[in-house]
Amino acid sequence: MLPSYLTVKGYGENEIIIDKSRFIAHVSRAETEEEAQEFIQTIKKEHWNATHNCSAYLIGEHDEIQKANDDGEPSGTAGVPILEVLKKRKLKDTVVVVTRYFGGIKLGAGGLIRAYGKATSEGINATGIVERKLMKVMHTNIDYTWLGKLENELRSSIYNVKEIHYLDAVEIETYVEESQTDTFKEWMVELTNGQCKVREGEILYLEELKE
Repeated sequence: MLPSYLTVKGYGENEIIIDKSRFIAHVSRAETEEEAQEFIQTIKKEHWNATHNCSAYLIGEHDEIQKANDDGEPSGTAGVPILEVLKKRKLKDTVVVVTRYFGGIKLGAGGLIRAYGKATSEGINATGIVERKLMKVMHTNIDYTWLGKLENELRSSIYNVKEIHYLDAVEIETYVEESQTDTFKEWMVELTNGQCKVREGEILYLEELKE
């Protein structure tokens, strides 16, 4: 598992018009090739009457799966420019379909490359990019008397609180980077004068929206 990587927030779309042609970018996250293909087919069904539904996707920790499809546009003028934007933005597990409704003016090879690249880039901007960071969930058990102090300290720290369970005692779940687990434990012990129990939990990705 990668310590961190960039991908799109979820589904998004954006439309631009270039020389009377409509270019609609549909962007989504896809963690398998099957998911990417299903997304492409869904868009094709939705826009069955479009002139072209060109696509590309980039999947895998090391970009093992890369596909580009021109869907009838001149070879290399649509799918590859879409894929190149994904690579340039360093996105993983991402699929894009750019739907084109022809407006009567031919753009030429250079014009098409620029148009599909721009549509993809603006579609990604509209969707949003997140950084997924691998985190360990730390479980801190305390008496209710420590809750106010610990919650205030955590909220103003570098750590993100995942959840707080209010049971017989309080359990605070916190996202902590793997390299900082020992530091976090020591900090909790120090804040509570040793009146806490800290255990390591599951490892999962935390998503942070990139500006």
